[in-house]
Amino acid sequence: MAVTARAQEDRPQLGILMMLAAWFLFALVDTSAKWLVLAGYPAFQLAFMRYAGHFAISLVVTFRGGFDSERLRTDHLWQVLFRSSLLISATLGNFYALNFLPLTVISAIMFSSPIIVCFLSMTVLKEQIGPWRWGAILLGFAGVLVVIRPFGETFHPAMILPLYNATALALYSLMTRRLAGLVATETMQFYMGALGTAVLLPFAVWAWVMPPDLHGWILLIGLGVGGWTGHQLLTTAHLFGSANTLMPYTYSFMIYIAGLSWLVFDHLPDLWTVAGAAVIVVSGLIIWKREQR
Repeated sequence: MAVTARAQEDRPQLGILMMLAAWFLFALVDTSAKWLVLAGYPAFQLAFMRYAGHFAISLVVTFRGGFDSERLRTDHLWQVLFRSSLLISATLGNFYALNFLPLTVISAIMFSSPIIVCFLSMTVLKEQIGPWRWGAILLGFAGVLVVIRPFGETFHPAMILPLYNATALALYSLMTRRLAGLVATETMQFYMGALGTAVLLPFAVWAWVMPPDLHGWILLIGLGVGGWTGHQLLTTAHLFGSANTLMPYTYSFMIYIAGLSWLVFDHLPDLWTVAGAAVIVVSGLIIWKREQR
């Protein structure tokens, strides 16, 4: 029989804790990916391992009571697959950008996604956007320009990738909110892992680099375990708290990334990156505050 979605509950504290834990796991995944990239592993291999591990765990969770094809049935299959493709493409773009950019720069740019969500709600969903949110959108994009500095010596063409990733994550966020309560978390997780594994497998085989030691295998496998667990927490969190309640806690990722980047790579963001990230966060919080009205 098909897996039914859990009903939404009003337990915002639990949802907040899940969001904080989810973004910490995502920070660990990105830090591990950066280490592997610097060690010479290609982005396709890392992205494949991220979703192959995800898929393996989803198989166990979905069919732990025995195989039943009905557990994969959903009336929203194409929306589930579209949601999955958004995250898969963003993951691949993120891992490739790690070849050229610091973690802090990538995270700052990618966290313009709440601003893009607001912009898309106007252009795609035809919602009315007032002057405060218009100002926040412009402020957020100004913050992105401060981080990227497109006409400065620090600009790298790879900075375009996090902009795409931010847009994909914005659409992914909209789809997650739409499907939460309609499709079971386990079902969404299964299709995400299956699609990512199938699409990335031939590219990973072509570019594969064999890990020389156990440490490399642990990090590669950890990409899938951390990714699956993080998205399980992220999706489930929306069942316990509203998007408006949970949204500000997504910025904990930037704190996690800055700390891990310093601990693992001895890298601290420069003043312009910090300033641009602060502007992006402020603009996102303005949008969040106005949406509560």
